[in-house]
Amino acid sequence: MRQFAQPILLAALIAAPLTAAGAQDLTAPFLKVTPRTADEAARIARVTAPTQDFSAAEKFEANPAGAATVRARTDADAFSQPSGNISFERELDFKLGNGLFKKLWVSSPSSTLASDGLGPLYNARSCQRCHLKDGRGHPPEGPGDDAVSMFLRISVPAGAKDEMTRIEAFLTSQGEALIRTRPDPVYGGQMQDFGVAGHPAEYRLDVTWEEIPVQMNGEHASLRKPTWTAQDLGYGPLAPGAMLSPRVAPQMLGLGLLEAIPATDILALADPLDADGDGISGRAQVVWSFEQDRPMLGRFGYKAGAPTVREQSAAAFAGDVGISTPLFPAHWGDCTDGQPACRTAPHGGDDARGTEIDAEGLDLVTFYSRNLGVPARRDTDAPEVLNGKRIFHQARCTACHVPKFVTNRLPDQPEQSFQLIWPFTDLLLHDMGEGLADNRPEGLASGREWKTPPLWGIGLTPQVNGHSYYLHDGRARSLLEAVLWHGGEAQSARDHVIGLTPQDRADLIRYLESL
Repeated sequence: MRQFAQPILLAALIAAPLTAAGAQDLTAPFLKVTPRTADEAARIARVTAPTQDFSAAEKFEANPAGAATVRARTDADAFSQPSGNISFERELDFKLGNGLFKKLWVSSPSSTLASDGLGPLYNARSCQRCHLKDGRGHPPEGPGDDAVSMFLRISVPAGAKDEMTRIEAFLTSQGEALIRTRPDPVYGGQMQDFGVAGHPAEYRLDVTWEEIPVQMNGEHASLRKPTWTAQDLGYGPLAPGAMLSPRVAPQMLGLGLLEAIPATDILALADPLDADGDGISGRAQVVWSFEQDRPMLGRFGYKAGAPTVREQSAAAFAGDVGISTPLFPAHWGDCTDGQPACRTAPHGGDDARGTEIDAEGLDLVTFYSRNLGVPARRDTDAPEVLNGKRIFHQARCTACHVPKFVTNRLPDQPEQSFQLIWPFTDLLLHDMGEGLADNRPEGLASGREWKTPPLWGIGLTPQVNGHSYYLHDGRARSLLEAVLWHGGEAQSARDHVIGLTPQDRADLIRYLESL
């Protein structure tokens, strides 16, 4: 099967050749890794091979994060536990990182020197405000419900004379033709809907919904199609051709384990030219690492725009909270030259730290984010769950939502080291059809492509966050609606689900709820 083929040449990652130097840059490990032996590689191939037996749960299936799996709690803290195999000493670092994750930042100048530097424009005052209980955000539910756990990304087409970024220069040197975009000259790369005193918010998020009926075998459903707009613009009109794309805060669990999957295992799944003719391509995102100063495989974000947990965390501090870090040291966050008052506002980086959160603080938040534990599976041997698993495989959902990997051996990260994990993702970009298209390219991702999201923990979303909204903008009100929005490369899987009997369809959803 495609997802278990031998590693392909990196040339096939994009529809143009990569030089040997480029290939080396892309796959070089950023973590301290102990190479696998031939015996280990053979054992890994056996244990990650797809099952053909759906009469009982697979060995170790109940522990989706290996030894890092945590007990499945029945309260809202199910996503907030440290890795199950964390040591007592390292759990202290986890708790310190949690404190910084929850910290409410205040504007400068302030007497609380360790907490000032908010904004001046921002989406939330803390990481926790978006990732409530380390879970999933939601769209506004009606009048009076703000959009604190989501925002709009924004970009404009690049001009012919615009200077290329480093990643664009690298990919151009490899022969890749890019759909180039730039941040809005005034509003930047994302829109902030809050501002500190004296600084108007950039916008107010507004949405209208259109109901679309869907007829299935024996049942019917309704999908809600959103139209997102930026209202009450605080800094003038958007630039011509501005492209907006909504983003709901994703759940946080298992990030360190996703980071620990060998890049070669992910690249082996890519089939950008659909060489095997199965209708499913899968492309690797390639991004510039500001920390490593080289191209790297993108893994995090809805379009895999960040290569590591640390860079994703630093980017969120900058864009969401307006906090400077050693990776992104601009004290004004996402403010642009078109917002001079924001650029010259007081900030919290004037003391010995240099930036509003220093390297030690960023490392603690990164450690916390890497070690949010994945809860144990529930009811893995229940007959309806096993039937749902059979249907999940039969519909070929596993072509993108790849069940199993074995992580790298990481001597400096024992919690993530050499674990059999079940994240249900290939971390690749896939064309999901016009229905889910945001029509906003990002890096190598087109306006129709999205990274396959991991599914572990997804069934606990209502318990943790009190809602059942899914997909990048929360449009799906249930797991079934999320499936029905699939198109493009996933169209055949969607059609398979539509044709199921109501009982089999319910069993498929029951299986997803057990993850």
